Amino acid sequence: MKNIQRTLIGLLLGLTALWLLAESAALPLTQGLFPWRTLLVQYSGLLGMGVMSAAMLLAVRPAWLEHRLHGLDKMYRLHKWLGIAGLVLALLHWLISQGPKWLIGAGLLERPVRGPRPLLTDPVLAFLQSQRGLAEDLGEKAFYLAVALIALALIKRFPYRHFFRTHRWIALAYLVLVWHSIVLTSFGYWLQPVGVLHGLLLAGGTVAALISLTRRIGVRRKAVGEIEQLEYLEGVKVNAVSIRLKSQWAGHEPGQFAFVTFDEREGAHPFTISSAWQDDGRLMFLIKALGDYTHSLAASLKLGDTVTVEGPYGRFQFDGPARRQIWIGGGIGISPFVARLKQLAQQSDGREIDLFHATSEVDETALQRLQQHAQAAGVRLHLLISGRDGRLTGERLRALVPDWQQAELWFCGPAAFGDAIRTDLCAQGLPAARFHQELFEMR
Repeated sequence: MKNIQRTLIGLLLGLTALWLLAESAALPLTQGLFPWRTLLVQYSGLLGMGVMSAAMLLAVRPAWLEHRLHGLDKMYRLHKWLGIAGLVLALLHWLISQGPKWLIGAGLLERPVRGPRPLLTDPVLAFLQSQRGLAEDLGEKAFYLAVALIALALIKRFPYRHFFRTHRWIALAYLVLVWHSIVLTSFGYWLQPVGVLHGLLLAGGTVAALISLTRRIGVRRKAVGEIEQLEYLEGVKVNAVSIRLKSQWAGHEPGQFAFVTFDEREGAHPFTISSAWQDDGRLMFLIKALGDYTHSLAASLKLGDTVTVEGPYGRFQFDGPARRQIWIGGGIGISPFVARLKQLAQQSDGREIDLFHATSEVDETALQRLQQHAQAAGVRLHLLISGRDGRLTGERLRALVPDWQQAELWFCGPAAFGDAIRTDLCAQGLPAARFHQELFEMR
């Protein structure tokens, strides 16, 4: 999470510092509402387009950024916060721009007297100046569209299938706002560092938006397969879906996930890969029935159905330096650990591992398989069924694993559960860097 905060704050502070540098001569001399309005419109526009451009770049899932941000789950969380920052800054930009006009219309302010705009001899600048009216009108419409789409994306009750279809249209609104920004950004900025960074962000965001609109995201990481085996685990409401790939797959590590498309109309959903890679073209997913779509999978999926798999993604991997490890899987968060157990059963790494599986639901078949996998991998399994055994807490974990301070911990499950465990252990001296947590929600 610190990388997410640092990246967001760093981008805002970097743009702010370069803007202050560009306006260092003008700021001390600026007086009056309307001159300040002009400066703040430029400042809020630069910040707003900067974070929106960064969000657009992250939306296309670039592999080189995933590595730097420690996983696509972290990258998408940053994408979300960049979107929220973009929404706030866009609203602020709009209010700064429109507010004085409303006050003039209400008779509370007097319209300032403007002289004629200077005659521009440079043909590019003259063209941009001639486009100001159109850029303002189109920018305002794109602003309304972007605000509505970003707000919808933040509403958890908005169905995923509609989110999948509508969220792409933010790219279209963004391209209009790029034109708006190019035309209306102060001409003097373009030859200064702030203009160079602004231009690079707009260029990168434009390429990303075109990739999104043409549905080319992740195209080089997609494989096609068919459903080879289906099983519904009634007690835990989980679909176990085995897929045999027909096209090339680069392989994956335990803890990674993929975007799986069972139905083109529904779009791709992220699911953790629950199998170890054996170089045999087979993948298995444990899919919990949590929403309308996943509830329907048991009835809609059929053997032989064509499936598209994009990935792998994620950096929730078990390669830390400590020889002692503790894993915690809450509910369906057990999936990445199932994949690692299967891998260790084939090739042990010599580490001492305790696996805690905390669940409120019981399926005897699923639990028996988990016990078998743990035994084959040489991993000590602690099974806690909440209605029978109570909840897992940091205090309880410390009592069950006396040498916990020498361990690294991996957690996958509900965020509040993980936060409670992490807070307790870190308060007792565990370095935060040794607690690895998969962000369970991608929206």
